[in-house]
Amino acid sequence: MKYLLHIRLPVIIVNCLFGYGIIARYENVNVKNDWWETALFYQIYTRSFVDSDGDGVGDLNGVISRLEYLKELGVDAAWLSPIFKSPMYDFGYDVSDFYSIQPEYGSLEDFEQLIKKANELSIKIVMDYVPNHTGNESEWFIKSSSRDEYYSDWYIWESGHIDSRGEKQPPNNWLSVFRKSAWSYMPSRDQFYLHQFSEAEPDLNYRNPVVVEEMKNIIKYWLEKGVAGMRFGAINYIFETDKDNFGGHYPDEPISGKPGLDYIDYNYLHHVYTKDQEETYEIVSQFREVIDSISLRDNFTSFHVGAHIPVNHLLIDAINKESDARDVKYAIDQWLSYKPLGKNANWATGNHDTHRVASRFRPGLVDAFNMLVLLLPGIAMTYMGEEMGMLNGFVPWVETRDSVACNTNDPVSFIDVSRDPARTPFQWSNGKNAGFSTATKTWLPVAEGYENLNVANQRSAIRSHYQVYRTLSNLRLRPAFRLGRFESLALNQEVFAFKRWYNDDTYVVVMNFGKSYQVVNLTAFDLVFGQLEVEVSSILSSRTYSDNVMASYLDLSADEALVLRMQI
Repeated sequence: MKYLLHIRLPVIIVNCLFGYGIIARYENVNVKNDWWETALFYQIYTRSFVDSDGDGVGDLNGVISRLEYLKELGVDAAWLSPIFKSPMYDFGYDVSDFYSIQPEYGSLEDFEQLIKKANELSIKIVMDYVPNHTGNESEWFIKSSSRDEYYSDWYIWESGHIDSRGEKQPPNNWLSVFRKSAWSYMPSRDQFYLHQFSEAEPDLNYRNPVVVEEMKNIIKYWLEKGVAGMRFGAINYIFETDKDNFGGHYPDEPISGKPGLDYIDYNYLHHVYTKDQEETYEIVSQFREVIDSISLRDNFTSFHVGAHIPVNHLLIDAINKESDARDVKYAIDQWLSYKPLGKNANWATGNHDTHRVASRFRPGLVDAFNMLVLLLPGIAMTYMGEEMGMLNGFVPWVETRDSVACNTNDPVSFIDVSRDPARTPFQWSNGKNAGFSTATKTWLPVAEGYENLNVANQRSAIRSHYQVYRTLSNLRLRPAFRLGRFESLALNQEVFAFKRWYNDDTYVVVMNFGKSYQVVNLTAFDLVFGQLEVEVSSILSSRTYSDNVMASYLDLSADEALVLRMQI
């Protein structure tokens, strides 16, 4: 079965683990063009955005206080990381109550105020929703673990076996994404429960129709509160294989054979029974029906469709600092080729689980990657801070909070898997804690170098990543980028370029991914000739707005990126 990113999906946003995802949309049916089809989404890791009350943790009132900043950037929708009530073992993904706001983030009234203020600014709010599991402090799980008649079958429970030493062992060899066994023992039931992620995140049983209906009710509840959509995370883990097909017992998964892996490492096994099951398509379709039943109201008719946006992470997963222009073109072409004809593309280069662009590649390529995200055809998704080229923060072992890193129990190699470096507090200014918080200590340490790399400095600078980003977000409103055609070329090993055009308005976006001077000929594109005018240039480029360049001979310095317009 293919990954869900290849679902024929027409906004649910679907996000499978650390990547491919779902956003569900909720909109006014009278609007002719769906708002999301050319939208700029901005992902906010709420805990690290703005702390309004001085406790060192970002919150909803902090987000409210900075909505004007999103408006400056040209953002259409803010996608919030999980804000449901949670003990925070996995910082919001271990939900104890899907109907409540985590108190350190604020109240339901604060959330309603956020919706109100965002609507005033024409910014839509999208919630992060991971329906695969709850937290182990959820009332549902507590009752299920005590065999409450109603909740008993809400989770995946299985009896283990006794080994030769007389010790109780898990039912099979399934592994958690966070390493080690995916099964944990619960004495109150004398059974093991499945958790494909942390042991604090028991998997729900989607073969129980009562569970399915409850998860739909949660969607309805928040849509009625005014959210514009939902991003569904880890969606391809919702179903496990049906054990009835294996004599009533879950089968072992085969060993992957990948070299150099410990037997407790997730990739040690080939996950044929615990993800990407066929039944997932039906659940996504049912979630979409919930969205449409509310947004379309009286005009609703049932039909089998999937998410509006299957999130594309090929610019994250398929390229790295060793990649060249050919690899970039291949990643872009791969998505455009696999997506259904007539459906919208979408582009992202970062998120809360991925090292930042400036660290994953190098700071000089920040503008180039923002040009890709904002000017390629379709939907743009920016993780907070990428607009100004934020770097990974260093979080030492003693301050590490990420459950994946902590689960290594290794104070040296934890850094290889830690997601904390991309989650350090947002850098607003050169003041205390980068303007994020007035607290003595923030939940994660502020990244070094914030005194120079911050919003205030980049706002006031003549040239900065922030200024480039704002110019690009305005440029994407032009018909050539909103409606226009697309063609791309790897002009040589280091230089990637793409052409966007609508009627007689033509642009060429060109970027040098190499570390050396390059000369290219843009007339390799059909009907590109003569002189072109610079619309946007990366911050280290010697060229500025309205400079002219020759199509037949364009020299580019290392990391230089330009948006050029054909002169008529």
